[in-house]
Amino acid sequence: MDSSGSPGKPADPSPRWSDLLGTAIALLTLTIPLLVIGYYSDRPVQNLAPDLTSSVLLE
Repeated sequence: MDSSGSPGKPADPSPRWSDLLGTAIALLTLTIPLLVIGYYSDRPVQNLAPDLTSSVLLE
C-alpha cells in the first residue's frame, strides 16, 4: 500500500504572515484591556449614594 506523502518529510511550515497575524492579535489582546482600564481610571467616580450625614445634620 503506497502513501501519498513521504513519512520523513514534515508538513509545510505556516506562512510568515500567519505568524505575524498571531503576534499582532496576541499583542492587541494584552494591550487593549490595559488601555481601556487606564482611560477610565483617570476619571473621578461620582458618588451616586445620597449623603446621609448632611441630611441628618440639616434636620
